[in-house]
Amino acid sequence: MSDDCIFCSIVDGEIPARTVYETDDVLAFLDANPLARGHTLVIPKAHAERVGDLDADLARAVFDAVSELTPRVQDAVDADAANVGINDGEAAGQEVPHVHAHVVPRFEGDGGAPIHAVAGKRPDLSDEDLDAIAARISE
Repeated sequence: MSDDCIFCSIVDGEIPARTVYETDDVLAFLDANPLARGHTLVIPKAHAERVGDLDADLARAVFDAVSELTPRVQDAVDADAANVGINDGEAAGQEVPHVHAHVVPRFEGDGGAPIHAVAGKRPDLSDEDLDAIAARISE
């Protein structure tokens, strides 16, 4: 746990939350500042700032919870779909430095955009650029 992390304070029960799911490793609760009705955050109970900080078991537990909760959240608010995403690091928009997955219900005509809209202008990459990036990732 981290003493100055709001999500760790929620896990410890120091800050109230509208909990919708809990296991030994994972907690899910409604976002206090939702982007849509039913916007849910899924977090590991153990403090981890970035996705790469999660061990395999904890990553599996978080994503198993996301998989189970996404259709439940959609059903609860009669949503047409959902965006599921993680802002991994400050440059990506992560506001709380504790891994958290967003399950954001979506409704036809809600004015929202696909996850592709978060990146801004798309880069113009050559086949060589793509090959080099793929090689570095797979090393």
